Parts: sequence; structure tokens; C-alpha cells
Amino acid sequence: MIVMVVDDSKTVRQYHKQILLDCGFKVMEAENGMEAHEKVLGKNVDLFLVDVNMPVMDGYSFVENLRKIETFKRTPIVMISTEAENQDKDKAYIAGANLYYIKPIKPDVLSICARILTT
Repeated sequence: MIVMVVDDSKTVRQYHKQILLDCGFKVMEAENGMEAHEKVLGKNVDLFLVDVNMPVMDGYSFVENLRKIETFKRTPIVMISTEAENQDKDKAYIAGANLYYIKPIKPDVLSICARILTT
């Protein structure tokens, strides 16, 4: 199973990556939505973890674009952000996210979430 972690913070990417590796996932990384979009074309990704606020292409735009690609119409997407307002969550769901968590996500929550969404 492959998880794509999209976040402009290297520290956050490493944090999420280590949790996922410990669960047995393979992990791809990208610093923003544009880089992630380029990296996943032609690839099989089983789950996306996406930040909201990123340069070049934010998480909302990335998710909207991803949902237009037939291969990823049903791929689970979890947005993880510091944005905690209901309007941010609503915007994530409208864009096509399946779940929305506030940073920092606890390791056990991320591991359980990833396992459930990829089965």
C-alpha cells in the first residue's frame, strides 16, 4: 500500500512518513499540490494525506484536481491542517476530502485511520 504525504513542512512530512512506515506502508512525499500532482500521474496511490496551506498549489485545489482524474475519484483523502474552523472543514469536504484532522494528529489516530481507509 502506498500513501502520498503532501505538506510544505519537511518536519510534518517526516513525522507522518515515520508513522506510516512503522505501519508497513510505502510513502511518497511532495512539498505542494503541484509537485504531488506531477508525481502521482500514472502511479497507484492508496491514500493521500494533504495539508491545506501550501505554496504553488494549496490542498483544496490539489484535492479538487485529483478528484477529476478517473484513477483517483474514489481514493481516500485525509486533509490534516492547523485550520480548525468549521468553514475550513466544510471547504475540504466540498473539495473531495474524506476526512479532516487538526494538526498535530496523534500517531495512533493516523495509523488506525490509514489502515481503515486502505482496506
